[in-house]
Formats: sequence, structure tokens, C-alpha cells
Amino acid sequence: MSKNMGNADRIIRAVVALAALWVAYAAGFGSVPGIIAIIVAIIMAVTAAVGVCPLYRLIGVNTYPANQR
Repeated sequence: MSKNMGNADRIIRAVVALAALWVAYAAGFGSVPGIIAIIVAIIMAVTAAVGVCPLYRLIGVNTYPANQR
């Protein structure tokens, strides 16, 4: 699967993942909001790490630089 996320997009997702972990901690890891925040954090962290977003692919968005494709 080819990358479809640029560096800025990946950095934003990493920051969102960290923020979601903080929300999970503040809400309590076992609470419903905490669990939802953990799921969001995992999704954001994984997509940031691999540079591929399945939703982007589904809707045809590609933020990866054209000169590196």
C-alpha cells in the first residue's frame, strides 16, 4: 500500500494521538470516554507511523508530495 499522507499530516496526527491519550487519562482509562479516546489515539498513531490513511484512500485524498510518489 503506497503512502498517501504528507509529513505535516503525519505530525498533526501524532499530536492528536498524544492529546487523545491525555483525554483518556483525564477521563479515566476504564470509562467510556477514556476507551473512545484510546481507540482514537491508536488509530491516529498507527496512521501517522505508517503514512497511510484508509479513509483518505476511500475518498481519494492524497497529501503525500507528488515529487516523491
